Amino acid sequence: MTNKSLINAEISARDLAGLIGSHLSEQGIDVTLVGGTCVSIYSSNFYQSDDLDFVDRSYSPSKKLKQAMAQIGFTPIGRYYEHTDSPFVVEFPSGPLSVGDEPIQRWSTLVTPLGTFTLITPQDCIKDRLCAYFHWDDIQALEQAIWVANDQVGEYDLNEIGQWAEREGEPEKFKTFSARLNAALL
Repeated sequence: MTNKSLINAEISARDLAGLIGSHLSEQGIDVTLVGGTCVSIYSSNFYQSDDLDFVDRSYSPSKKLKQAMAQIGFTPIGRYYEHTDSPFVVEFPSGPLSVGDEPIQRWSTLVTPLGTFTLITPQDCIKDRLCAYFHWDDIQALEQAIWVANDQVGEYDLNEIGQWAEREGEPEKFKTFSARLNAALL
């Protein structure tokens, strides 16, 4: 069975990420999953995303990425890649891999039945969602940060996130996040 034939309407975001991550890695393209699908994974699917966002850490030429994605049946449509049998679209936001002004230097690895992929850590996922809240007053992103924090207790350092928020110039919004998180944990 080819990778292309493994993609169908029932494939989960996690399995699709594994398939894409492994396939691209075999092609010499190193990607890390970011964004809403990380929220889905780290919140036990409390939040559902309909796209997979990968940052290309290897800065591969777009032609190489297009060829690799075509091998598994994805076609570029605008800024997305679509597959006729996939319920998800795939996007490759430009790098570098970072949260706010802070580069991400470590990530997590997940193994699925269809392959292995890297994704930002729970702590960086929280920061990623807080960036949207900090910069665009995105209340849904604030809620997503709380969902991840609730589900990933012990996998992040709230003090370090607070220090990062200070460096981002958003100590007051961090206080809002912290208060709402504490209320949610009660």
